[in-house]
Amino acid sequence: MSNAKKVWFITGASSGFGKALAEAVIANGDIAVITARRLDRLQAIAQGHEDRVLPLAVDVTNAAARDRAVADTLARCGRIDVLANVAGRGVAGACEEFSLDQLREQMELNFFAAAEMSRAVLPQMRRQGAGHILTVSSIAGLVAMNAAGPYCAAKFAIEGWTESLAIEARPLGIHVTLVEPGAFRTEFAGDVNMRPARSIAAYRPMVEPFETYLETSAGKQMGDPAKAARRMLEAVASDAPPVRLMLGRDAFSIWDATIARRIEDLNSWRARGEDTAFDGSEVVEIRL
Repeated sequence: MSNAKKVWFITGASSGFGKALAEAVIANGDIAVITARRLDRLQAIAQGHEDRVLPLAVDVTNAAARDRAVADTLARCGRIDVLANVAGRGVAGACEEFSLDQLREQMELNFFAAAEMSRAVLPQMRRQGAGHILTVSSIAGLVAMNAAGPYCAAKFAIEGWTESLAIEARPLGIHVTLVEPGAFRTEFAGDVNMRPARSIAAYRPMVEPFETYLETSAGKQMGDPAKAARRMLEAVASDAPPVRLMLGRDAFSIWDATIARRIEDLNSWRARGEDTAFDGSEVVEIRL
């Protein structure tokens, strides 16, 4: 494969954002290693571009599968310029309704898999002194939502981990970007979301509106995955890419309203919260 173009490694490439991104990368003339559990879907995306598209069946929650896929990519392409962590799954249910195994499953896919994929490519990116990691989070990684607690928990976790990584990797020539979409026309609003192990009647008034939203909005969301993919390519091509790439007017609206509520909530107890120091002690600012 040619060294003239970027080499992309994309997880969750069989549908949604991952598929849209894979198609955009292919249209841009770059080299794409596309991964997901369903190899047949990946092969359909690669059809006609087999000279620069490598489909690999990978379960990103399996450590051996992750390592094997990265090794295969380096053997075939020589490097990885861009890692796109896209694989993920949503939920629909109250926090108490999910089992511990389900909570762990959410963390494995939406947090640990992305974190470990990043760690798998970082040694090679450090050696070449360049690279870009895109991790698809969500507006739900910044704003807690009813009926989505396990998903929000995993996305909040990947937000914190990824922002720390961005600070550490920048001096090494490696860019890191969190992608935070609102509602887009992907399978997220369909029936692929995890449902809880049990139902508790007391939570129905909080959960049913979200379930109704998922059912009625599928295929009608304002967000265009193809446009989202183009924004991701633009971020990678930028000399000054953002650490956070929020996508969708709805996402910005939710974020603006949330920030206003948080400031109001924090300030309501600020004086009492600040009044917790030893008498006579001085404020020492932590510089990041």
